[in-house]
Amino acid sequence: MNAPEIGSEERARLEALAARVGRLQVRQRLGLEQDHEAEVFRRGTHFFHLENWYSVHALIRACLRLAGLLERGRRNALAIELREQQFALARLPAAFDGFTLLQLSDLHVDINAGFVDALIERVQGLEYDLCVLTGDYRARTFGPFEATLRGMERLRARLRGRVYAVLGNHDTLRMVPAMEAMGYTVLLNEWVPIERDGAAICLAGIDDAHYYRTESFYRATYELPQDAASILLSHTPEAYRHAAHAGFDLMLSGHTHGGQICLPGGVPLLTDADRPRALARGRWRYHGMYGYTSVGAGSCIVDVRLNCPPEVTLHRLRALGADAQ
Repeated sequence: MNAPEIGSEERARLEALAARVGRLQVRQRLGLEQDHEAEVFRRGTHFFHLENWYSVHALIRACLRLAGLLERGRRNALAIELREQQFALARLPAAFDGFTLLQLSDLHVDINAGFVDALIERVQGLEYDLCVLTGDYRARTFGPFEATLRGMERLRARLRGRVYAVLGNHDTLRMVPAMEAMGYTVLLNEWVPIERDGAAICLAGIDDAHYYRTESFYRATYELPQDAASILLSHTPEAYRHAAHAGFDLMLSGHTHGGQICLPGGVPLLTDADRPRALARGRWRYHGMYGYTSVGAGSCIVDVRLNCPPEVTLHRLRALGADAQ
């Protein structure tokens, strides 16, 4: 089933988005998405990405069922855990000491009817100053996205304060106007100042650097103050080299799912990202930049988790001199 046609109202919203982020950004992303849809539906080369190869999905489910792991894996996929991290950043203003970000990644909200309820239950009662989302809100990489938007709207109603997001390789730019109308701010190679008690840090977000490769560090850092503490949201950790050399203090990403279906001990079978193994999940560092790769709250391809629990993460920032865990 193809994605719905772009109507006049949606086209007007995309034109408004183009006025903000640049006509080239919108034109390239939409064009690449349309190419992807065409290749998928004519069973071209891109169909044979694992996300699109549905006979393999069925085979995975059948193997898990035969092994007696399917139902356990589905229960695991809804048992979302809370992780907590602490980062001492050299340029962090004293006013931001203790500032906490809630990171949600790889939600794929429409893959399981019970997922949004499980996620809402997990985030209720958490204390944080800002929520950030690092991409992949849709289950498929193509086609309709109305169910995704309904799930995202339900979630937004339960998230406090400001919420910033970037797109992943499963998402379409066409979701952005609706998401922003709900109260999400989607950063498309952009940065915003985050202010607290007269001080400020910079939060930047790049477009997908995995499949569409429409990230632009030039645009994302344009006129960003060089002496300011800065945090980058990127769907994938694959952009880590460019991020570090662009001067970011902290990079938050997802995409890998930590493997999702892992061997005992959490050893991933597949992470679908061109990056060192150390960057596949959890905390890492490259040169002077800290990084964190979330294993994600949702699941992809099949709604199963084995030896890799889903997570939401609280990142607490500390000014230099504070102890970092």
